[in-house]
Amino acid sequence: MNNIRPTLATVWRIAAPYFRSEDKWAGRGLLVAVIAIELFVVYLNVLQNQWNLRFYNALQDYNWDSFVYEILYFTVLATVYTVVVVYQLYLNQWLQIRWRRWMTAQYLGDWLHQANHYRMQLQGDAADNPDQRMTDDVKLFVDRTLNIGLGLLNSIVTLASFIAILWGLSNAAPLHLFGQEYDIPGYLVWGALIYSVLGTILTHLIGWPLVGIDFKQQQYEADFRFNLVRVRENSEQIALLHGEQAERERLLVRFGRVVENWLAIMSRTKKITAFTQSYSQAAVIFPYILVAPAYFAKKIQLGGMMQTASAFAQVQGALSFFISAYRQLAEWQAVVNRLDGFENGIVTARKLASRSERIRVVEAGDGAIDLKELALRLPNGTPLVNADAFRFRKRERTLMTGPSGSGKSTLFRAIAGIWPFGAGSVTVPAGASLMMLPQRPYFPVGSLQGAIEYPASEGAFTAKQIADTLRAVGLPKLAMQISEHGHWNRTLSLGEQQRLGIARALLHAPQYLFLDEATASLDEPSEKALYRLIQERLPETTLISIGHRSTLDAFHQRNVALTGDGDRFVLQDAGEVAETP
Repeated sequence: MNNIRPTLATVWRIAAPYFRSEDKWAGRGLLVAVIAIELFVVYLNVLQNQWNLRFYNALQDYNWDSFVYEILYFTVLATVYTVVVVYQLYLNQWLQIRWRRWMTAQYLGDWLHQANHYRMQLQGDAADNPDQRMTDDVKLFVDRTLNIGLGLLNSIVTLASFIAILWGLSNAAPLHLFGQEYDIPGYLVWGALIYSVLGTILTHLIGWPLVGIDFKQQQYEADFRFNLVRVRENSEQIALLHGEQAERERLLVRFGRVVENWLAIMSRTKKITAFTQSYSQAAVIFPYILVAPAYFAKKIQLGGMMQTASAFAQVQGALSFFISAYRQLAEWQAVVNRLDGFENGIVTARKLASRSERIRVVEAGDGAIDLKELALRLPNGTPLVNADAFRFRKRERTLMTGPSGSGKSTLFRAIAGIWPFGAGSVTVPAGASLMMLPQRPYFPVGSLQGAIEYPASEGAFTAKQIADTLRAVGLPKLAMQISEHGHWNRTLSLGEQQRLGIARALLHAPQYLFLDEATASLDEPSEKALYRLIQERLPETTLISIGHRSTLDAFHQRNVALTGDGDRFVLQDAGEVAETP
């Protein structure tokens, strides 16, 4: 395989932390048990090789008693082998699920830690489709690492066990060619070595492109699946626009990449399978060709020839490990590369939040939110918003306006501490609770109660509190469905979702509430009713709204605006407004 040393170093970096984790003793114990069973299986293979000698000699000698004994011996051997293999599979699967559970928990924690997932999305890193990384790739990594590792261990131990047997049989059955006897120490071992080395080299020359092709296949499959999900989640808009034909063409283009790459895999797999199958079939007869002259020269018995063939097959199989496992190795290396890219993406996104030039969110102050020398930039470095010596005062209701694309929502993200591009500082009161409500709120799939209470755990509020709040925001029908489960972002209209978002804010009662056009899909009377409800239910809450309707002025005490200043926008006061009772 190409670059085997860096690949093994990456495998160690990904795999080793589990065996140093809080689950290390269970993991190590299961690994030791699986390895011990693998070694015991090799020992059983040695016993079976010795049985070949006795059994076939009994057949050649017409020895009935010996034949019956060897049949009974084989029955016991086969029973033990079956039990051992069954428990090896059971313990292997147990180790796999524990290891996978730990890796998935770690990746989820790193990915979701302090908006790291959002920064990864912003930087457009190479770790596309993180859902696939934490499902398919983690599963494949654990499975292939164990299977390939145990297979390699089996090959090494088998080689060490049978090479001595084969060397001894080489001396007992010297090489015969054209009626001449040649005394070549261990010639059967050398024959197996030469046969396997040539096979390994040819297999690699034929199969090495599979690594890159397998990587692309997983990428194309994930891209196709992701776009299918997007169509499902936006089915209403597609139907309204009659975009079915356009979506079908787009999806078929993406699936065309899957098919095209699969055809490349088929072509390469056909070539490597043709060689490996030919190689395996030739390996069956090759030891008989080597040792048959000695048998016909009556140097060994039938049992000796069968034992030699069995030992040769074991040695040749051990030496040919990379040939038999090449397809798995190619897939494994592609999986390792994808997980390595995912981990690097996580680390890079984490560095964005800790680099020297960044937006710093500081907990301090006297109850106001202060922006000092704040300079927001786009990910490509383009200046966006400047705000200096600007204060959102405690318990004040502020309306923010500005042209589309001026950075209003980005400013909210910076205050929330998730926008890493820029410089300056945002000071928020220590321990203050902030809640951001975007134009399209997020509701997790599950019960309506859990969706409203999010991000708090389900049960944080009583059913009566939730029902009363739903009625207050104009959703009386939903007040009777709080225990029902559903995909609320899909089943509710955008206006209903925005009402539900306001209900969430009323229940949580944050000290600072940021509404990013959170009522824009409602008619003006409904919007007014919700703002009055916020004033009544949350009198101590500092409210900052983004909106474009002039009717919102009546519910805010202060207007601020983002105005153009060269290549950027500047946040400044637009004046105090008279509050409408």
